[in-house]
Amino acid sequence: MKYPLFFEAVEGMSLYDPLSEALGTFENGIVSFTYLDVVKNAGHSCPTIAGAYLSVREGLKALYQEGMPERGNIAVFFRDAKEQGTTGVVANVFSLISGATDTWGFKGIGTHFSRTNRLFFQANIATPIQIERLDTHQRVGITYDPSCIKGDERLQPLMNKLAQGSLSVEEKRVFETLWQERVRKILENFDKVITLNLD
Repeated sequence: MKYPLFFEAVEGMSLYDPLSEALGTFENGIVSFTYLDVVKNAGHSCPTIAGAYLSVREGLKALYQEGMPERGNIAVFFRDAKEQGTTGVVANVFSLISGATDTWGFKGIGTHFSRTNRLFFQANIATPIQIERLDTHQRVGITYDPSCIKGDERLQPLMNKLAQGSLSVEEKRVFETLWQERVRKILENFDKVITLNLD
């Protein structure tokens, strides 16, 4: 499996998952995620997937400071409906990493380890996304705006041709390179595209 090498240079994240520890899945319950993991899950790498990954990573850093985030102990709120825009795509990344689901997730063992009722849409929040620690109820609002990272001027015409199914072989190569180059720049400049509001 080949992919752009910059995927491997993106900072990963580790979480403590008490369910994984209880079932002997990962040693000490420590589970790690990389950008490549979310790309595999989504099936593609784009500014939306990059932004979702950065939003989770930077949001958890702010929420847990120097401590390790606890998977399954995090609630995620979205201002928009799941069907609106790319909200569902972003929510899928948050669910993968945080373990949060709405009604379809793991119901738990007895009164422990439930992953349901931790993912909410159309929430009354000030930012597009908000995450909450269920143990302390501290929250952080997250805004992702990649507009400062401009793409090559050739991208839009090539995107139009891609939508029409009329890209030549050479144009396809150029488009792929330019597309992933913008994604790389977004990931490298995470401090410019992510804004956090700690509550």
